[in-house]
Amino acid sequence: MSDNNKNTSQICVIIGASHAGVNAAFALRKEGWKGEIILYDADPTLPYHRPPLSKAYLTSNDDIEQNAIKSAQSYIKDNITLQLGHQVTSITPSESCVVLKNGAQQHYDKLIIATGARPFIPPIQGLQTAKHVYPLRTAADVTHIKSAFAEQDQKRVVVIGGGYIGLETAASIKKLGGDVTVLEREERILARVTAPVMSDFFQSLHANNGVDVFTSKDVTSIKPENTHNKVICADGTEYEADIIIVGVGIRVNLELAEAAGLHIDNGIRVDHCTQTSMDNIYAIGDCSNHYNPHYDRYIRLESVQNAVDQAKTAAAAICGKSPVYNTIPWFWSDQYDVKLQMVGLSTGYNQIIVRHETDATKFSVWYFQDETLLSVDAINNAKAYVIGTKFIKDNTKVDKTKLLDSDIELKADNLKLDNS
Repeated sequence: MSDNNKNTSQICVIIGASHAGVNAAFALRKEGWKGEIILYDADPTLPYHRPPLSKAYLTSNDDIEQNAIKSAQSYIKDNITLQLGHQVTSITPSESCVVLKNGAQQHYDKLIIATGARPFIPPIQGLQTAKHVYPLRTAADVTHIKSAFAEQDQKRVVVIGGGYIGLETAASIKKLGGDVTVLEREERILARVTAPVMSDFFQSLHANNGVDVFTSKDVTSIKPENTHNKVICADGTEYEADIIIVGVGIRVNLELAEAAGLHIDNGIRVDHCTQTSMDNIYAIGDCSNHYNPHYDRYIRLESVQNAVDQAKTAAAAICGKSPVYNTIPWFWSDQYDVKLQMVGLSTGYNQIIVRHETDATKFSVWYFQDETLLSVDAINNAKAYVIGTKFIKDNTKVDKTKLLDSDIELKADNLKLDNS
């Protein structure tokens, strides 16, 4: 254990109390940090899980506390000071302090930036002044959507954006009994993150569940009507909406780091142990851009897995150890009765293999760059996800002919090339 770690007067300040920040605080205690831990967040709510916001939390009557990452008592037990409803407005590295919105200053010996991201609100004419327009990023957003939905008689909901958040939200609103339309600007939904076969699958899935999904729809303006809004697209089509949900992407919260002089490059650039370009300052989660040894490039990930793993890495580094962050990214999405599990990054693929199982509800898409397996998308198919994860980690060469043959059982030993 390092000398710093034994010094109980040391203070670690964490900015941001979502998955990354909260897990960093508890990981510090697990690693043996004896000093003070102060966790700041502008959100006044006890830190909560984000993935259920567009799924279970949206469709249930649960209080957000039932989705808490840790109980309030856990912070007391581990002597972690939660400063909720307090916004950090600046970082002064030369003086090792942060400044709060109320003017107060807090010294730090170690600083972890876990500021995450916020919804991107596109410059659509009339969007800012229209009634019942909501992003979906926080518990407050979901509360507003629920309240607005309960007030509407016709419950016509237009979701702008056909990414995972938009589609998950559409599925949840449909479950609540809404009349849902999804408008996607690209030629297909999920165009930036998956292959056309997956886009087609989810397009059909939503159509079969009564959700209208329209692509190549560039929303240009929102026009208020007597009791609702009219959503107008560049091609002249119009859609009536009692509620509009905007899910077109995020903006990374980099303002604090940039003003402090940290290296910014598609996020806060960090090294193998999540340290930034300045000593004693670390960055984790959605806001950080790290080098991934497996893919041999810098990447910025928006996932709970990345937030949690980087939190552990930062805590270990602060406590005097020498961790190396090297993980294979994984993600998931739940829509209706379908579970999608994704592992790896498909960027750069030049071949895909779609494997269908004898069970028609299961299939998987395997992305290759020549002979190298990059990623796997598994629909209701945990076995494909597990095998794909192992193959990617181990750089296993896959027998593509056997992979394509659904008569061959989906087992790791069956799919390896003989010389791998």
